[in-house]
Amino acid sequence: MLSIDHLSIEFLSQTVLEDISFLINKKERIAIVGKNGAGKTTMLRLIAGEMQPTSGTISRDADLKIGYLPQVMLHKDGKTLINEVLGDNQDARFKAEADRTLIGLGFERKDMDRSCSEFSGGWRMRIELAKILLSHPDLLLLDEPTNHLDIESIQWLEEFLAQSSSAVLLVSHDRAFLDHVTTRTIEISLGHIYDYNVSYTEFRKLRQERHEQQVRAYLNQQKMIEDTEAFIERFRYKATKAVQVQSRIKQLDRLERLEVDLEDNSRLNLKFPPAPRSGDFPVIIEDLAKTYNGADHPVISGVTFTIRRGEKVAFVGRNGEGKTTLVRCIMDQLDYLGTLKIGHNVKIGYFAQNEASLLDESKTVFETIDYVATGDIRLKIRDILGAFMFGGEASDKKVKVLSGGERSRLAMIRLLLSPCNLLILDEPTNHLDMPSKDVLKAALKDFDGTVICVSHDRDFLDGLVEKVYEFGGGKVREHLGGIYDFLRSKKMSSLHELEKKDNNPSENSIKENASTAKLSYEQQKAEAAARRKKEKQIAEVETAIAHLEDEQKQIESLLSEAVNQTPDNFQRYERIKHEIEQKMYEWELLSE
Repeated sequence: MLSIDHLSIEFLSQTVLEDISFLINKKERIAIVGKNGAGKTTMLRLIAGEMQPTSGTISRDADLKIGYLPQVMLHKDGKTLINEVLGDNQDARFKAEADRTLIGLGFERKDMDRSCSEFSGGWRMRIELAKILLSHPDLLLLDEPTNHLDIESIQWLEEFLAQSSSAVLLVSHDRAFLDHVTTRTIEISLGHIYDYNVSYTEFRKLRQERHEQQVRAYLNQQKMIEDTEAFIERFRYKATKAVQVQSRIKQLDRLERLEVDLEDNSRLNLKFPPAPRSGDFPVIIEDLAKTYNGADHPVISGVTFTIRRGEKVAFVGRNGEGKTTLVRCIMDQLDYLGTLKIGHNVKIGYFAQNEASLLDESKTVFETIDYVATGDIRLKIRDILGAFMFGGEASDKKVKVLSGGERSRLAMIRLLLSPCNLLILDEPTNHLDMPSKDVLKAALKDFDGTVICVSHDRDFLDGLVEKVYEFGGGKVREHLGGIYDFLRSKKMSSLHELEKKDNNPSENSIKENASTAKLSYEQQKAEAAARRKKEKQIAEVETAIAHLEDEQKQIESLLSEAVNQTPDNFQRYERIKHEIEQKMYEWELLSE
C-alpha cells in the first residue's frame, strides 16, 4: 500500500531521520513512538505529503486515500456542525452515519445545528476527526488524537478503529489507547527506526532488552576507544612504535561509532516537598449548584461529597459536564449556590489547562524553576529538567521560544516544586510524553497530601486514584475503587439504562405494583430463597477472588526475583489475572 525507502530528512543541517525504510500494509494498525523531538510528527507529515524528504522516496498506491489529523490545525467557520461534516454529501444514509460518528465523539443532537465557530479548540479537533473518519481513507494518520477526548469518546474511537478497514499510523502518549488499537510498534530513536510486530506493552519489554544490549555494546566500545587513544598518546613519539601507532589511528578512523541514549530519565525518583498537614477534610461540598445564563441553564446541581485528607480522586465525564467548572468553584474563581468549605490549613497547588500561558516569557527554563525551588531540591534542578526533556542547552532557552507542549511541561515542573497539601490537576498529561507521565505519576503516588485529578488518561489514573467522581447530566456520582473498577461498573450501568429507556416508566411502575400486590406467600418465600442463594453465591465468589489475589501476589513476588524465571510463571500469572477478571464480572452480575 505504501513503502518508505532509504528516507532521510534534515533541518538546519541536523539529521532528524536517517536512511529509514519500512512498509505499511492494508489494515495494519501501527504505533509510532519515541521521545519528544525524535521525529514522530515529521514522519506523519512526510507520509501525508506536507513535507518532502532530503533524500529517499515514499511510494504510494495510485488510488491511495490518506486522512491526516495533525496536532494543530486551522479551522473554517461559517457552517453548522452537521453541514461542516456532511460537506457536499447530503445523502440520507451518509447523514445517519455522520450522526452516529458525531455522537460517538461526544456531541449531542442539540449541537448539530450550532455554528462551528461556537465550539472550543478541543471540540473543533473532534469535528475534523469526524470528517476524516467519515471519508473512509485507506490510511489514517493520527497525531495525538486523544488529547481532547474524554474517556467515553476514547473508548468509542478505539472500537471504531478496531472495526475500520483503514490502515492506521498513530502517534499517542496514551498507553492504554495504543494497546487497544495497535498491533505493531515502530520506535524512532536517534534518527533510526526499530520495528516490532507487537503491541505497545510487548514492545516495551523487548525494547528494554535491546536497550540493555546497546548500552553494553556502547560501553565496551567506549572502553576500547579509551584504551586505543591512551596507547596512541603514550607511544606517539616513539620511533619503535610508529607502525603500531599509525595502525591504531587508522583503526579509530575506520571505526563506526555506536550511539545510544544513556539517559533513562523515566526512573528518576522525583518527590514533592512534604505536604503541610491540613485538616481531616480538605474539601466539603453540600448541595452545590452552578448555572450559566440564568437558572434555566444549570451545569451542575445537588453536588454533595467530602474529600478526606490524603485521598487521591479523579473527576471524569464527558467534556462540558462541569468538571473544570467545579474545580474553578473550589479555587474560588466562580460564584455558586450551596456550600463549599475548604478545610483548615489547606494550601492548594493548581494546574489549569491554560497554565502554560501564565509563565513569565522573559525567564529561561532554568530560571523559571530556580525561582520556585527551595532547600536541597535546588541541587537537583538540572536532573529534574532532564527528566522532562529540558536537559543540556534546552534549560537555557527563553520561555517565549518554547512550544505549547514544552510550556506545559515546564509549568508542571514548577507545580511539582511548590509546597502544598491539596493538588488540583486539570488534564495534566495532555502534553507530557510517557517518561514524563511516569515521573509525574510516581511523584503523585508518593505525595502525602490530597489530589484531585481531572483526566481522561486511564493509564495515568490506574493505580493512582482510589475514588472516581463521575460528571454527567448535571449530577456528580461517587464511585469507590480505581478507574478500571469505575469503567466496568459504568458499562454495566449504561446497559441497564439503555434497557430502561426502551420502556415506558409509568406503565412499568403500574405493572410492577400490581404484580407485587398479587404475590402469594409461596411466591414471596420462593423469592426470599432465591435471594439467599444469590447472597451465598456472592460470598463464594468473594472467597474465590481473595484466594486468587493471594496467589497472584505470590507469583508477583516470584516474578520480581532476578532468577528462576520460566515461561510457566508468566503463563500462570496471566491465567490467574484472567480468572480474577472473570470472577469480578461474575460478582458484578450477582450483585446487580
